[in-house]
Formats: sequence, C-alpha cells, structure tokens
Amino acid sequence: MVDPGIEALQETIRRAAAVRSPLRIVGGGTKSFYGEKLVGDVLDVRDIAGIVDYEPTELVITARAGTPIDEIESAMGASGQMLAFEPPRFAPGGTLGGAIAAGLSGPRRPYTGSARDLVLGVKIVDGTGRALSFGGRVMKNVAGFDVSRLTTGAMGTLGVVTEVSLKCLPLPRTEATRLFDLSADESIRRVNEWGGQPLPLSATCFHQGRLAVRLSGAPSAVAAACAKMGGTAVDDAGAFWTSVRDQQHAFFAGAVAARAPLWRLSVGSTAPYTDLGGEQLIEWGGALRWLAATPRTEVARVRAWAASHGGHATLFRAAEKHADAFHPLTPALAELHRRLKATFDPHGILNRNRLSSAF
Repeated sequence: MVDPGIEALQETIRRAAAVRSPLRIVGGGTKSFYGEKLVGDVLDVRDIAGIVDYEPTELVITARAGTPIDEIESAMGASGQMLAFEPPRFAPGGTLGGAIAAGLSGPRRPYTGSARDLVLGVKIVDGTGRALSFGGRVMKNVAGFDVSRLTTGAMGTLGVVTEVSLKCLPLPRTEATRLFDLSADESIRRVNEWGGQPLPLSATCFHQGRLAVRLSGAPSAVAAACAKMGGTAVDDAGAFWTSVRDQQHAFFAGAVAARAPLWRLSVGSTAPYTDLGGEQLIEWGGALRWLAATPRTEVARVRAWAASHGGHATLFRAAEKHADAFHPLTPALAELHRRLKATFDPHGILNRNRLSSAF
C-alpha cells in the first residue's frame, strides 16, 4: 500500500530536483543550531509519524521519522525498555528522524552503544525522490553496504529519513549515582581505571571539581560497586542525568546565556585535561569534552589539540559561526563525502551545505 505522506514527500523532492532548488528538512526543529547554516525551502516531515511496530519480546521498535522521542520512550518505558543511546532532547518536540539524522547520543553512549550502533534499518527518500529501504529488523542483517549506519549522523544530506528500526534494551533494574570531589586529571584517571573493571558503569560527568558516576544493573552489582568505589550518594540523580542528557545542566545553560561558543571535542578517553581557554564539562569516561569558549579561545589550537589526541572538534553551538562547524576533513574523506552525496543527492538539494560548504 502506497503511503500518501511518502508520495507527497517524493513529489516535493522531484519538483525541487527538477529546478535544483534546495530543501531544508525540518521535524521538531530542536537541532536547527547544529551544523552549518540551513538554506532552502522548509520540508516539514512531522506528519510522517507514528510507531509502526513494537514487539518488546523481540527488542526492536520501528517508528516513522516524525514520531516524537517522548512518545517512543513512553511506549518503551511501559514495557520496561529504553532507547539505550539516550538521544539528547534539547527542547520539547524532538523527533526520531532528527535524532537519527544528527546521530547524537547521551551519557549512556560509551556503555550501551551510540545511535549508529543501535540502528537496524532505515527508510529514506533520496534527492531524486526515490523511496529506498536499507537494513532490517534483526541484528543478523549485516550483508552489503550498511547505509542505515551511514545515514545516521549524515544530517539529512543523503536523504530524508522516513522510518527507523532500532534495537531496544531493558531498563536497568536499579541505578545509583556516586559523587567524588576530584581534580580533572584525577577524575579522568579514575574513570578510565573503573572502565577497565567489571563495574556496572552507565555514565560519568565531571564539572568544577566534582565527578558524578552512574551505576546501573542488578541491585547486588550496583550495591557492590558503590561499596568498592566509595563517594557520596546524589540526591535526585535522575534529574541530574536528564539535565546532562538534554543540555539543561548549569554548564550548558550558562554557555547559552552568555552566548559563548560551545565546542564538542571527541578525543581519546585518557587525553590529559588541558586549559583551552574556557570552562569544561567532561563526559563519556573522558572521551567527550565540552568547552564553553572565551575570547581567548583559539580555534586552531582547539582543533589541533583534539586531533593530537585522536579525535576532532565540532563548533556545536554559536551565535555566529566564524569557523566551520565540523572538523576539516582530510582530502580522501572529503572526496568520499562528495561521492556519497552525488550518489544519493546528485542535484545537491537536501540540506545543502549542512555538513560542509563544499557539498
């Protein structure tokens, strides 16, 4: 049966492709700040919504792109399951399609997997109006080129996501959060040490001399870990981790209020703490560094430091982006990006320049 919503989407894209007119894909609009500046006519996909299939015993949920994240998590929570990559909800109204297109993951990511790790299949409409399907609803479907994961994080530049199948995980039976007064370097050392032990870690966050560590799992395992690690209990830990996940924590709120550029640095977890000119919040066992920049923050130094520690630096939020949002690509990677863009969006109309001004 042909879906009228998908047919209308295809026709809109075909018309735009015929005249090379760019389209900017919009769902909930909660991540419009992310990436390069959007151009073109709005292509609203919120009406392509609804949970298509959810069988808790199979640990898989399939939903259309315009489905609100809150609706999906509510349905899963009622069955004792969760989206393990904890997609950030920067504001109310965020959709599944936006979460997958952005490819962002929350505090639990190092311990349960990223959005890309948990995507089983996607349906998209490409830049010529073709409806395409990739992957499947089971983890065994790994044959061929994994376009499902390629689409995750592509920011809509390869196609409009219309449907997603995701692996589900059970909610932890219990959780506890321990707080430690430590320096940044000691925090990094400890979380890496704990990460190499059989401890039920599920999130870490360091900010202003305090390290919070979340433990999730069986009650006996969590209790034993608390006793071994020490620290003090955190009141209302659920609200704390929600504030980190959704960037409502005082660190992020302060950066937004001050209109300070916010950098996202993905590096090796053991990279030493380095003053890069601004306040930092550290997640993912040391592998994710958030930097609220100041006038003395040097873009070139930030990116060089991230690269020297095996990673990259993204200008995540800024009132005005004087630097490229994403870390410059090597010539080989840039050529690969161009070829993929030409394959899926030969006329360059979908979220033009969202990842780079080069394509």
